[in-house]
Amino acid sequence: MAKIYKNKNLQIIFAVTLVAIMGVSSIIPSLPLIIKAFGIKTSSIGLIFTVFTLPGIIFSPLAGVFADRTGRKKILVPSLVLFGLAGAACYFAPTFEILLVLRLIQGIGAAAVGVLSLTIIGDLFEGRERIKAMGLNAGVLSMGTAILPAIGGILAQMSWRAPFLLSLSALPMAWVVSAKLNNPEPKSDSNLIQYVKNALSGMKNLQVLGLFAITLLTFIILYGPIITYLPVMMHNSFSSQPITIGIVISSASFITAISAAQMGKLSRYFSQKTLIGISAVAYAASMYLVPQMTGPYWCILPVCFFGLGQGLNLPNTMSFLSSLAPIEHRAAFMSMNGMLLRLGQTIAPLLMGLIYSGLGINAVFYSGVVVSACIMAVSILTLDKKKPA
Repeated sequence: MAKIYKNKNLQIIFAVTLVAIMGVSSIIPSLPLIIKAFGIKTSSIGLIFTVFTLPGIIFSPLAGVFADRTGRKKILVPSLVLFGLAGAACYFAPTFEILLVLRLIQGIGAAAVGVLSLTIIGDLFEGRERIKAMGLNAGVLSMGTAILPAIGGILAQMSWRAPFLLSLSALPMAWVVSAKLNNPEPKSDSNLIQYVKNALSGMKNLQVLGLFAITLLTFIILYGPIITYLPVMMHNSFSSQPITIGIVISSASFITAISAAQMGKLSRYFSQKTLIGISAVAYAASMYLVPQMTGPYWCILPVCFFGLGQGLNLPNTMSFLSSLAPIEHRAAFMSMNGMLLRLGQTIAPLLMGLIYSGLGINAVFYSGVVVSACIMAVSILTLDKKKPA
């Protein structure tokens, strides 16, 4: 168990996880430049994330169904190819409208990538090893979200278009998954209708529904106040350059990586419910503190609180959910969770855009405090004290 990170299949999944986050993390520092390049309203910039995440609402569940029925790799490989090609094509977008169309296409490929990487971890490991593997994967994800905004910020100094070329790394990754990944594949003898009925029946579990809700609320905070409007606030209030924005956003991910990597140890002393509840407190502290900051680098403090929340929340939510799903339905469970994740990513920029337009930038962050309180309430009401096996 101590050497779980040396597992070749898990290392491949780590690489897939890094590819999955390129569609967002690497372009965050470019947002103010895209606003200027195309002359769009600040409240419209969230569309660049909305159209990327929107396909996941439809295609994540479909990807899960077909991954359970035909195999994980048969869905993951073409999804990586589509993600890479469409993402790189964004470099050449002549208008904001065409950029949005290309982001929509890239989002179709992205819909399956993150969901299936978590599903495969659930297939490969059980019990505390699964919790540790999910924690390590969240740590890798967080290191990626720490490094990619900084890389994106450097590339954006040359052109807002340059960060989109990072998506090309998905193409060699598709070959690695196809040729090198050795993962168990589900076997299902039931017909499609019976499969869907069984999967939906399993999802009626109160714990499952609670975890779904926590995922939705978590990504409303992430994609609303943090990813979309923290860069805007820093640019408008402090005249921050893309590289500065990238550094601040990256600081959250380092804290997430550190805390998530300790999940194997923390799981010995705290229940997953407790750790998710603590994450809600960290989110609330982050959202409350952002408007109080007086300079760009002071923003690192609340952003680190957010990173702590992510490190405690994501591995526990995903491993908890994976443990509740049998292998023949696991991709369906994780893809339904992925659909809600994408729904949160999609509605967050729009919802926070309305709040920003009506009440100002500070209200965006104070609304995040409310969402954090909802995460705490859901955790208390739906997740019992018994940890899943």
